[in-house]
Amino acid sequence: GTFLNFSDYCRPSLRLAALMECPSVFVFTHDSIGLGEDGPTHQPIEQLAGLRAIPNFNLMRPADGNETAACWLAALELGHTPTALALTRQNVPPITTGDLRNHPAKRGAYVLADAPEFQAIIVATGSEVSLALEARGLLQSEGIPVRVVSMPGWFLFERQSAEYRQGVLPSGVPTVSVEAGSSFGWARYAHAHVALDRFGASAPAERLFEEFGFTPNGVAEVVRSLIRK
Repeated sequence: GTFLNFSDYCRPSLRLAALMECPSVFVFTHDSIGLGEDGPTHQPIEQLAGLRAIPNFNLMRPADGNETAACWLAALELGHTPTALALTRQNVPPITTGDLRNHPAKRGAYVLADAPEFQAIIVATGSEVSLALEARGLLQSEGIPVRVVSMPGWFLFERQSAEYRQGVLPSGVPTVSVEAGSSFGWARYAHAHVALDRFGASAPAERLFEEFGFTPNGVAEVVRSLIRK
């Protein structure tokens, strides 16, 4: 394992593992601007999108310890597909529970928090899932019911039934993606994005997240704007 940003140095190996159908597991850490003061040379931006683009490659970005364990189990169950786990550096609160062997994270995406007659969906990955839940709390207090979807793995989600996928992310509902990386590719799931389509900077993680709009109110405002359209 190494920093996610440096996965580029082993990309030929990752690609060959996918091509040769080797069920390897690669572990990458420091998966966003959350690594802080090391600055943009060490902060991944386009790496998540690039790894997702490799055919037969399962990238998973879990939200907490429980999702991480479930994603590891999912990786072990893939007989012909390599997996990369993208893990955060910063501390994240435990937000999921349940039987790890049957954890819904193993399906790639699932409804983490729901609301009757929800007016919007926030779909997030990794450390931004807890942020999505905080934004949901703000919106709910304003009378805007919101569903939050945790989406650790596109690869596994795309292999679920159409009925399941439509049940998690129904078409026609305003949807905002939240991921501290490039927005490239997210248009297939969301109408607006809280993302980072520029290089990062050297500063404490909290300062960087605030500067780039990764705050509860920053996410909530994108949802508000989308609903108003």
